[in-house]
Amino acid sequence: MKLFALLVACLFASATGLKAQSYSVDWYKVAGGGGTSTGGVYSVSGTLGQPDAGVLSGGNYSLAGGFWGIIAAVQTPGAPVLTITRTATNSVVVSWPYPSAGFSLQQNPDLRTTSWTPSPQMLNTNAALNWIIVNPPQGNVYYRLRSN
Repeated sequence: MKLFALLVACLFASATGLKAQSYSVDWYKVAGGGGTSTGGVYSVSGTLGQPDAGVLSGGNYSLAGGFWGIIAAVQTPGAPVLTITRTATNSVVVSWPYPSAGFSLQQNPDLRTTSWTPSPQMLNTNAALNWIIVNPPQGNVYYRLRSN
């Protein structure tokens, strides 16, 4: 019994000398992947989780609130296929097959409106493609080919 009491006393004495570790999580991010949802000529891409705080920017691009600023092609049924590629200098090339007689390129900053206007960029052409070069503006721009 004396031995048991001595062991209990030693345990209590050693426990008073131990201190809890100090842990903190100063910043964290939850990112659960994401994906693309499509329907008709529209698509939305996104990620699930907490966005980085504030506005992130560099060069001609900025990201606010976790949403992506985009330049996107809106495929018009029956029109030639529009392709968008980014260049090494952070410009964007919007292209479609040549010849595409009877179609003109239009742009719109907001798909909720019908404010499609002729694209102001200079049209380039070679034996295979029509294309424009876009130095990306702030915000979204959508392009489509419209039958004349």
